[in-house]
Amino acid sequence: MNNPKWLNDAVIYNIYPQSFYDTNGDGIGDLKGICEKLDYIQEMGFTAIWLNPIYESPFKDAGYDVADFYKVAPRYGTNEDFRILCEEAKKRDIKVIMDLVAGHTSTECEWFKKSALPQKNEYSNRYIWTDSVWNTGDGRKFISGWSDRDGCYMTNFFYCQPALNYGYKQVTAPWQLPMDHPDCMAMRQELLNIMDYWCDLGANGFRVDMASSLVKEDPDGEGIREIWSDLKTRFRAKHPDGVLIAEWSFPKDAIAAGFDIDFMIHFGTKAYTTLFRYEKGTNQSEAWIGNSYFRAEGKGDIQEFLDIYLEHYNEVKGKGYIAIPTGNHDMQRVSMGRDMTDLKIAYTFLLTMPGVPFVYYGDEIGMQYIKGLPSKEGGFNRTGARTPMQWNQGKNKGFSTGDELYLPVDASADAPTVAEQEADPNSLLNYVKKLIEVRKATPDLCADGEFEVVSAGYPFVYRRGNVLVIVNPKDEAVKVPAANAKECLIGVNAGLCGETVTISGKGAAVIILG
Repeated sequence: MNNPKWLNDAVIYNIYPQSFYDTNGDGIGDLKGICEKLDYIQEMGFTAIWLNPIYESPFKDAGYDVADFYKVAPRYGTNEDFRILCEEAKKRDIKVIMDLVAGHTSTECEWFKKSALPQKNEYSNRYIWTDSVWNTGDGRKFISGWSDRDGCYMTNFFYCQPALNYGYKQVTAPWQLPMDHPDCMAMRQELLNIMDYWCDLGANGFRVDMASSLVKEDPDGEGIREIWSDLKTRFRAKHPDGVLIAEWSFPKDAIAAGFDIDFMIHFGTKAYTTLFRYEKGTNQSEAWIGNSYFRAEGKGDIQEFLDIYLEHYNEVKGKGYIAIPTGNHDMQRVSMGRDMTDLKIAYTFLLTMPGVPFVYYGDEIGMQYIKGLPSKEGGFNRTGARTPMQWNQGKNKGFSTGDELYLPVDASADAPTVAEQEADPNSLLNYVKKLIEVRKATPDLCADGEFEVVSAGYPFVYRRGNVLVIVNPKDEAVKVPAANAKECLIGVNAGLCGETVTISGKGAAVIILG
């Protein structure tokens, strides 16, 4: 395995920059705010932070529509603020991971403006265009009539996110370029230049948005594997400890393409949804949670998760890592429909599984998904998972001194805050902190530790080397044999008596074996 060694005991904190901490009162979080909270991040035990996009943008898709890859958006600060953040993070042994939007830009990017000109220029092929405004493409999403250029451009997501041109694996039309076309190779080099630029300022790697989207008409994935393998080789030659994380949601393909980590989330496979958001026979919507495994009703089936997970785990073991995050900016928060005990049980699972765990900001205190918010910056139904971090009971829950916020804070009377939970030894925050401490102090629980299923049901029991993990989301008392049990490292509603672990209702236990 040639992955960076620091990943073995890594626990990564995902920060949505505009909602984390505002230092200038404009109602939007900023880089100085993240810098001011590094001590909190360090005290929690996180070893790295992943920042959602901070590049200059018109923010029609929350910064995933990039206007300038080489400039921090003014609302977050400056490139110098980023350099200082990386420097301060390094002092605390915290890595900084950036979001890399590799497949598209904003229509306001200078590259696209030049590409949209009718006159041929060096950016004409930087994006995918058809050869006539009346030729609306090959079945993908194309936009016509945008400019005087006689052609339609392909989008990667929203209309304002034109697809960058890395080439077609199978060329079937005159306007499609092969992957080895000089202009496609120039785009590949530009991506590497971007990565080098931010690493030279202090970044330690990248999470790549829509990582599998770069090559078109690539049915067997040969083209996308070739691109990322090439980029990884050249990137790692200059940045040997730099990490590459895919948003692919199909780990065995992402790791084969050269990534160190891939997320197993709510698209690609149904593994994540069976755990937290799955309801058989319904559309995948806000109402997913009914029959998911981590519910007190006990109607889920952990085997549905395991059938998918083990297929990928066995394929990537020794080559790369699977990450099952608590959540992210693209999904409803895991706290939806769950109480603090439910979350402790779920996090026991997430922080003791193989691979690299990610915690979405606010999940460590059980922040809620806020329903019914109007869409903000392309958030739509995702907006309710992007509200400001709740630090204390002060103005705007300590997020900002401003009167107008990017998004409203949770106005609920019982909205959790960091300050209150730090003072409560039984809080979710302190449980998460202890879990991270236990994971990092126990080599068998780290990313490379062995994994063996002991019992698949309620409870779900598995071994990580010399550690036995029991999670019982169902509100029903259980007893689990634990031969050679030595000590309960951490638990919820659990007790160890001799070689038996008793869980009184929904609960969890992490047992070190003698």
